[in-house]
Amino acid sequence: MGKRVIFAPNTVFMLTIFNQFSLQKYNTFGIDVLARHFFTATQIWQVQELIESNRYRDILVLGGGSNLLFTRHYNGLILHNAVLGIEATRHTDDYVWVQAQGGENWHSLVQFCVAQGWGGIENLSLIPGTVGAAPVQNIGAYGVELCNVFDHLEAVHLISGKVHTFYNSDCRFGYRNSIFKQTLKGQYFINSVTLKLSKNPIVQLQYGEVQRTLEQMGITNPDVQAVSEAICHIRNAKLPNPAELGNCGSFFKNPELPPDAFAVLHAQYPALPHYALPNGWVKVPAAWLIEQCGFKGKRVGNTGTHVNHALVIVNYGNATGAEIKDFALQIQATVQERFGVRLEPEVNIL
Repeated sequence: MGKRVIFAPNTVFMLTIFNQFSLQKYNTFGIDVLARHFFTATQIWQVQELIESNRYRDILVLGGGSNLLFTRHYNGLILHNAVLGIEATRHTDDYVWVQAQGGENWHSLVQFCVAQGWGGIENLSLIPGTVGAAPVQNIGAYGVELCNVFDHLEAVHLISGKVHTFYNSDCRFGYRNSIFKQTLKGQYFINSVTLKLSKNPIVQLQYGEVQRTLEQMGITNPDVQAVSEAICHIRNAKLPNPAELGNCGSFFKNPELPPDAFAVLHAQYPALPHYALPNGWVKVPAAWLIEQCGFKGKRVGNTGTHVNHALVIVNYGNATGAEIKDFALQIQATVQERFGVRLEPEVNIL
């Protein structure tokens, strides 16, 4: 691995770019691929100076690498977001606006807010990744999505270097989706995210699993701290730690079916779990479909699904990205053939 020091135009600043840099520690699948160039940004001006240098066009922004599967070496520049900082920027009697920099660990932000008693993201506890990646994916869990509390973000355009502000409506949030996965994919470095949280929160307990866990903890009147602890307990029990067993959490999205298609499928499989959506469609758990196809705990070579959760594909230590992708395609094809439902990956595959 080599490195290059470049001087940005019209400045005295130096930026150290690493060449042929291993990304194994920068993706939670632990795939050992190389980036042709690699740079860690700890300040916004560094991103702007890098862009102004006009040396790199093929730029991929990387946060925690928790929603990314590399199937090949990256023949461009990896721009690693390590910009840190959390602060409350505005208060009213009922709400607080919290700004977090894009390189912050998402769960660290949750812990910070929960410790203050600020509510809105406690159900999103222990989701891996960084703050900057959260709006791209519109992360969600246990009845809550980021868009429910999202106010705005600031992002650097990777061509012009200008900082743009995107408000909630600008982001076109959907289920595990946003404008940053669609028309603006790969065009911005998200440097900060501002959330509007409640000082008098009403906890969201619509998922029975959360209620049961709180009961087991002996808590009858839960606050945001208790809900966060319960969800951490659930996630730790069900999901493998990426530091011990490489994975990206849920590999596929839960499919959303139109009423007619769901009615046909439910008639064939009365035990199919399902959740009604506000738009009249019905969400069904991908994990159930995968498990019914015999994939829960199945291992093929160096990859497979986790023994406790059929939705989690894992790397047993030496899997390549191509092996994991092929296994995922096998799951897709089998579920499609049996249920007529196409599973859409939640993980970005490169």
